[in-house]
Amino acid sequence: PHNSTYIPLMLSDSSIAFLKRLLDTPGPSGFEGAPARVWRAEAATFAADIRADVVGNSLATAEGDGTGPTILLAGHIDEIGIIITHIDDKGYVYFEPIGGWDPQVLVAQRIRFLGRHGDVIGVIGKKPIHLMKPDEREKASKITDLWVDIGVTTKAEALELLEVGDAGVIDSRTLDMPNNRLVSRSIDDRIGAFVVLEALRRYAARPGAARVVAAATAQEEIGYSGGGARVAAQSVEATMAIAVDVTFATDHPGMKKEEVGEHSIGGGPVLTRGSVTSPVVYRLLADTAKSLEIPFSIHAAGRFTSTDADAMQLARTGVATALVSIPNRYMHSPNEMVSLDDLDRAAELIAETCRRVTAATDFTAR
Repeated sequence: PHNSTYIPLMLSDSSIAFLKRLLDTPGPSGFEGAPARVWRAEAATFAADIRADVVGNSLATAEGDGTGPTILLAGHIDEIGIIITHIDDKGYVYFEPIGGWDPQVLVAQRIRFLGRHGDVIGVIGKKPIHLMKPDEREKASKITDLWVDIGVTTKAEALELLEVGDAGVIDSRTLDMPNNRLVSRSIDDRIGAFVVLEALRRYAARPGAARVVAAATAQEEIGYSGGGARVAAQSVEATMAIAVDVTFATDHPGMKKEEVGEHSIGGGPVLTRGSVTSPVVYRLLADTAKSLEIPFSIHAAGRFTSTDADAMQLARTGVATALVSIPNRYMHSPNEMVSLDDLDRAAELIAETCRRVTAATDFTAR
C-alpha cells in the first residue's frame, strides 16, 4: 500500500445523510427505480442534464470549458436481492436469487418485498435444528430448502399483497460504527453510485476542460453482457471512463493477501492494474493520488474485473477505462462494512484526476 500523511477531507453532513438514504432504499437488479430517484434528486441540487434511460441508468453532467473529452464515472446502484417464483396454497412464498448469494446468509433473515401497494415484510423459514436428522445438520442450506413466511394463511391473502415476479431485499438499516465506518446490506455498490456523484459535485465546483458524466448504472449484479454500464458508455460517447465498485478488504481473519492483495478499510482507494484497464488512466490516477498524498493500494487483475469496467472498456471504438475500488468487508451479506474516509478520498481523487484531463491527453498507450 502507498501510505501518506493525507488528512481526510470531511464529507458534508448533507452528503452523509444522502448516502444513508441511498443505502437504505431497496433496489435489487432490475428494480432500481427507488434508489435511482433518490440519486437523481440529489444530483439535481448541483448538476445539469439529469436524466434516466430505458435500462434503468441515471445520469448527471458537469460541463467543462468545452475543449476536453467526455469522461464517464460509473457506479452501479443495484444490489443483490431475491425474486418471487411461487406462492403456495397456504401463502408461503418461494424465491430465487437476484445476483450472487451464499444461501447460508439468507437463513433466518427478514425480507422486505417491494409489493405493488407498498413494502411487505416476511421472514425466511427453515426446519428447526431440533427436528433435523444428524445428516441434515451437516448439510449446508440450499435456496430451494427455504421459503418466506409473510404471516398470511392462504394464497388469496398473499396475492392481495404480492405476486410472482415481485423482488425483495434483506430488511436491514445502515449502522454507524467506530472509526468512521459504516455498515449496510447495499454497500455493493450503492457506495459506488454515491462516490461518482460526490466526485461530480466536487468537479462541478471547480471544473476543468473535460465534460464529466456521472452514472448510477443498473443491472451490474446480473450484467452478464455488461449491464447498464455498456449502454451508458455508448450513449454518452465517453473517451475515458472510471468505474467505482467495491473490492475485498483483506484486513480481517481468513483472507489470503497472497491471492487477493493487501487492502484495508480506511487505507484508501484501490486502483486496479490489469488486462482490461487502461495503463494511461491508471497512471493518471496513481500520479494524482501521490501528488494529493492520498493513500492507495493496487489490485492486480489478470483477466476480467467482474465490474462495470469490463463492459465500458469495449464500448464504441474502445474507452480508456480504469477501476477505483473501495475496500469492503463481508461482501454480499447484510453487514458489509466500509470506511467513510475511503469514500471521501476516492471522490477527491477522481474529481482531481478529471481536472487533469485535457484535449491533449493521449489515451493510447504508445
